[in-house]
Order: sequence, then structure tokens, then C-alpha cells
Amino acid sequence: MSALFEPITLRSLTIPNRVWLSPMCMYSAAPEGPETGVATDFHLAHLGARAAGGAGLVMVEATGVRPDARISPWDLGLWNDRQQEALARVAALIRSHGSVPAIQLAHAGRKASTAKAGLGGGPLAVEDGGWPVVGASPIPFKDGYPTPVELTEAQIAELVEDFASAARRALAAGFQVVEVHGAHGYLVHQFLSPLTNHRTDGYGGDFAGRSRLAREITAAVRAVWPADLPVLFRVSATDWVADEPSWTVEESALLAKELQAIGVDLVDVSSGGLVPDAKIVVGPGYQVPFAAQIREQSGVPVSTVGAITEPAHAEKILADGDADVVMLGREMLRDPYWPLHAAKALGAERNWPEQYGYAVGDRG
Repeated sequence: MSALFEPITLRSLTIPNRVWLSPMCMYSAAPEGPETGVATDFHLAHLGARAAGGAGLVMVEATGVRPDARISPWDLGLWNDRQQEALARVAALIRSHGSVPAIQLAHAGRKASTAKAGLGGGPLAVEDGGWPVVGASPIPFKDGYPTPVELTEAQIAELVEDFASAARRALAAGFQVVEVHGAHGYLVHQFLSPLTNHRTDGYGGDFAGRSRLAREITAAVRAVWPADLPVLFRVSATDWVADEPSWTVEESALLAKELQAIGVDLVDVSSGGLVPDAKIVVGPGYQVPFAAQIREQSGVPVSTVGAITEPAHAEKILADGDADVVMLGREMLRDPYWPLHAAKALGAERNWPEQYGYAVGDRG
């Protein structure tokens, strides 16, 4: 039996296999007007193809919980009825293919208000469609980026409720899994790391203070999410900065344990993204050791991601006990049917969509 194609049960939800689509921003929503932040036919086709391709869980990209939470004006949002209605179509299509629909809720913090890569990236001025940015502390992402306004405690309380409100909408839209984005240098990560959190109030200082926002957002989402459905949290296991105090794998493991006590069912382990000059050593499975360490030290189920392209490699990660789930990003962009091809390579029983049977010998 292939470990990669063994079902996994989180609370009452059984997910048919352990190869999941990682959330990846597509920058394909309308940047302005009544369709701002609304999922389009592109999102329907893109995410539906990955569900048809056999992914056990398909996660919608980082979705802003309020207008200024988005990375760019082209990001998805979930703060109004029109956005909820469009995402309901996406969730229903994913489920129709036997996959589990999931969504990642996010706030970009100081990395918000940027142009999409196709337009060169970089910060967007207000007159060009951007907006003022906020953060844990008034520290810009890098030269040329705006200095974020430090969030007040009152604004933090509003933000926590924004996450809860978006989670309510995600549930109403038909999603079965919700993930809090606490990684890749976005707002929650900015609070976690001493590199970007220089606060002197209850949201700064030691680990307890820096992790307070992560815990409060997660608790608020868990409170509105059904008790029988899972909540996930994505963490950057390390900032990849060795020469000054930064966020570490050990702190990630401690956070995972605390989040489990709040009601998180799986920690989605990635890394980096906080600072532009991090020295990241990239190679096949380069983030797997972080997931393995967090899993071992916390006892919390984890997923792993990062340059995993071969079925045998994904299988070995799970068979060795380094992670409970493998998430694929770029490889699933290149091949929407990677799970079905992997199943064949690993000798697992998986059926192609009936409509494609002619091409794979399942029919006629």
C-alpha cells in the first residue's frame, strides 16, 4: 500500500490521499470595481483541473480577509457576498471531483500593496491602485518599500474579527478546511519574528508576546469553524537568518504545540519569506527536515512542501515518518495530473475522471 495514497482523517473529515495542492497566488482577480477580489473562470478552471487530477485536497490561494490585506490588487478576497458566491462555485467543483476544498486566509502586512510579477512586482503607490500598509512594527520590507504603520491594539482586535468573519464566509461557501497563513513574511509571520517585531506591548518581546496574534487569530477562526472540521496553520519554520535573533524551528515546534491546544489539526510547514536577503539553500525536499523536526518535537501532524517532484521521493518522505502529508506547488502547475501519474508509478489504485478514460485505457 502506498503511504502517499493512504487516506488521512482529521476530525471527522477523511481526505482520500496525502498529496495536496499547495496554495499559490494566481494574481488573476479583477483589481478594481465590483469584481475586486472575486474568483474568476480562471480560478474555476485552474483549481478544478487539480481536483480532477487527483489531489486529495485542493487549497485556494492566500485570500485577503479585508481589502488592504491582499498582497496585490489582483488577489482574491473574502469580505463580501460577491466574493463568497464566486468561491462557492470553486468549492463545489472541487468536491464534485472527490477532492476536499480548502482555503487559506491571509493578511500580507508590510508586503501588501504590490504589483503582480507580470507588471514587474514592487510596491504600488496609492495613486496607482495601492494602499497604505501596516505591520507589527514600522520596518519596511526592503529599500524602496513603504514603512508600515504599526498596528494598534484596537486595530489588532478588528483584524482578529476580520479573520473570523472570512472563516464564516468560507464555511458558507462550502469549504471543508480552513488554513491561517502565518508564513512567508506576511503579517502573522511579521509578529512572530524578532526581526520584524520590535513592539514593547503585549504583542512583542518574548515568544509568548510575539506568538499572541497567531494564537488569537487561530482561536477566533476555530471558534466559528465546525468542531468536526479541521483548521490548519501555515508556518515558516525558519527565517534563514543565522547572524541575529530570528524565528527558529524550535519556536515553530513550540508554536505548533500551542496551536494544537487551541484546535489546529495540522501544521503546514514551509520556510522563509520574511527578509529579502535570506540565504536559502534550495534542493529537492530542502524543507522536509524542518517538518520532521516540528513533527517530532511537537507531536502535531505536519505537511511538507518544497522542490518535491518525484513520486518515489514523496512516498519516502511519508514512509520515513518525516511528514503526514506532501503538498505540491510548482510541480502541480506543470502537471495538474501529477497525483494520478504518481499513483500509477507507485502501484496505487486511482481512477482517472470518467471523461478521460479513453486516453488512459479505463474505457474502450
